[in-house]
Amino acid sequence: MALAAAPRPAADAAEEPCPALRRRWLELLLGDGYDPGAEPYATVLRRTGAAARAWHGAMSPTPGSLWPDAPFDPPAGISQSFTRLLTMAMAHAQPGTGLTGDPALAEDTLAGLDHVHDRVYRPGTKPYGNWWEWRIGSPRPLLDTLALLHEAAGEARRARLLAAVDHFVPDSALGSYTGTSTGANRVDLCRVVALRGVLGGAPAKLALARDALTPVFPWVTRGDGLYADGSFVQHLWVAYTGTYGQVLLDGLARLFALLHGSPWEITDPGRQTVFDSVERAYAPLIHDGLVMDGVSGRAISRGLMNDGGVPQSDHQRGHALLAAIALLAESAGPEQRRRWHALIKGWAARDTLGPLTADPQFGTADLARLAAVLAAPVAPAPAATGHRLFPAMDRAVHRRPGWTVQLSMASDRITHYENGNGENPRGWHTGAGMLSWWAPGGGGQYTDGFWPTVDPCRLPGTTVSTKRLADNEGGAWGAPRPEVRWVGGVSDGEYAAVGQHLKGLASTLQARKSWFFAADAVVCLGAGIGARDGVPVETVIDNRRLADAAEGALTLDGRPHGGPGDWSRAFGRARWAHLAGHGGWVFPGGAPLMVRCQARRGAWRDINQGGSPEPLTRRYLTLCHPHGTDPRDAAYAYLLMPGAGRAEVAARAADPYWLTVLANSAACQAVKLRSPELLAASFWQPGTAGGLTVTAPCSVLVVRHGATATVHLADPLRAGGTVDLRWARPVQRVIAHDPSVRVLGTGGALRLRVTAGTDCAPHSCTVTAT
Repeated sequence: MALAAAPRPAADAAEEPCPALRRRWLELLLGDGYDPGAEPYATVLRRTGAAARAWHGAMSPTPGSLWPDAPFDPPAGISQSFTRLLTMAMAHAQPGTGLTGDPALAEDTLAGLDHVHDRVYRPGTKPYGNWWEWRIGSPRPLLDTLALLHEAAGEARRARLLAAVDHFVPDSALGSYTGTSTGANRVDLCRVVALRGVLGGAPAKLALARDALTPVFPWVTRGDGLYADGSFVQHLWVAYTGTYGQVLLDGLARLFALLHGSPWEITDPGRQTVFDSVERAYAPLIHDGLVMDGVSGRAISRGLMNDGGVPQSDHQRGHALLAAIALLAESAGPEQRRRWHALIKGWAARDTLGPLTADPQFGTADLARLAAVLAAPVAPAPAATGHRLFPAMDRAVHRRPGWTVQLSMASDRITHYENGNGENPRGWHTGAGMLSWWAPGGGGQYTDGFWPTVDPCRLPGTTVSTKRLADNEGGAWGAPRPEVRWVGGVSDGEYAAVGQHLKGLASTLQARKSWFFAADAVVCLGAGIGARDGVPVETVIDNRRLADAAEGALTLDGRPHGGPGDWSRAFGRARWAHLAGHGGWVFPGGAPLMVRCQARRGAWRDINQGGSPEPLTRRYLTLCHPHGTDPRDAAYAYLLMPGAGRAEVAARAADPYWLTVLANSAACQAVKLRSPELLAASFWQPGTAGGLTVTAPCSVLVVRHGATATVHLADPLRAGGTVDLRWARPVQRVIAHDPSVRVLGTGGALRLRVTAGTDCAPHSCTVTAT
């Protein structure tokens, strides 16, 4: 049964629209229809009251600050001051806070607004420091506070404060769609201008905000925004679905709801892109309530912050994304709304880190919306399976029953890592083939203190030079991009062949890395590994955080290894390894392996200047394949089997037929798998492997189901030319092919000519083969 949309009353024709829109904004901000005395609302309201009481008592105005710990220089202190004043205003406006309607609290909140205005946030002040604080970080809480205390503020004060917003966010900020006014930032700026128009009764501002959203809607082909393949990029070079992407989705959901039924309703047909993006761009990157760190940029360094705010994690960011989807659902059609509610219920049900509605980041509005979704008469959606490749942001996600893998790469389009504003100075290798994965019940693997305690030079799946790097190596805001093009692959939606030409950050390291994603394993190949830095090079098979000293019984080639305390051992020819509660690895033909188990110490302050200095200790099991100092043409091959039992891993290691490595060189990496029957290759240059011959670099995947086979090809170089492919397999007839594929011949072999295009899109041909 389709769910009814939440009622959104249009502005009453008998009154001016702006007062009605202000009341609607307060509904979006505070929520409605909940019992303030019931849980979890009562706890949230008490928490709001306690925070407001603390901020109120600590106010100590000076020329340079409103609170001693939040000076106005740097400008983050201005935003922080407005955010605290907003908490005080919310405690005054909401029931159950213990400060509801307190006149002294309202008076001092307004006095605080005056103080910040008179000292710094006013016309005539020249912005300094981070532009974001002036145009987004400060006006958002300022305007929300003014909306809550609208009548008490009075007309003169409102005019004064709105003039300050006009000064820092002039109409020209929504002029050309360039620079800092793109993607999520453009949505935030439109949100500021729209609410400023509501509070000031300025129809022209509302029209400007509505119209300035138009460039946000179309799929983009470069730079910031949503791509047709589901990618989301911000800051030109950063895969950012999990943070800026959430900001974009949440901001648009609020503006759609605010302006619905008003003279400024957003009716641009391009807005359908936003609704389509929920299942195309966002859902594939959510795993059991968390959003994957590979698409959260420098936000991975935000854990326990020193300001006492709510700690961030992959789950916290994921929950925020779920709340944004719940809000957007109120503006969606009934069928989309039903599907999204089912997705949210499924993610929440599988979340192993606690109830969604217990997340302390949520206020009453988000809680009420999420509670309504969780109570909706819709069955929870099961966990998805299949493969999603995001070529425009160099990311891939592979889902199988019970486990999920996410791959992060870098190219001249997408940065190795982003740092800036004192955040994420050691994220150097997060794009060097980082392979994050979750086994059953392992949703907290990267949640609890992972980033400040993990060895940043040994991230799972990466091939790295151990050359020492400086904090912020390579520059800020996505500057560290390798000069490589061949990054990407091809997928049929179930399986995939993906490759990365790796060039190390600030090192001479080069490698070819390929991942072949199958039904119960990921085949990982590396070749052409070389460097001249005078230091060792290694491939990090994995680096698993262990929940406690008792977790993680390691079996290697059938024998248990481990013990209390830190330990390390070298193995000359390991064939398989299994870590209890996690999964296993198989090394075809045997491989040298270094295994370390150690407790590592760190603090969030180490990777974020605003982070807590509180020391943390976490335990890790690290498996590395050493390539030696300054290797030349080194290689590796292994299988990752997430969630597999020990007997499963041992059986796979003993099976000589399941996997055949056809090629593993800097020219080509190719494999053949028995079940399901897959033939997959990364051709780094024209060549032949496993009966496949190609005339140009490309990625190929052949999937057989009985007598039917489908050949899939993509060009990760995005050269825009043609690729001729020959498959030396008798073909009886062609069943179907894409318009971009021309069949040149069948019979004793299949010959195709593919117009590959410039976006690494897949091109397919299905045949009956003998």
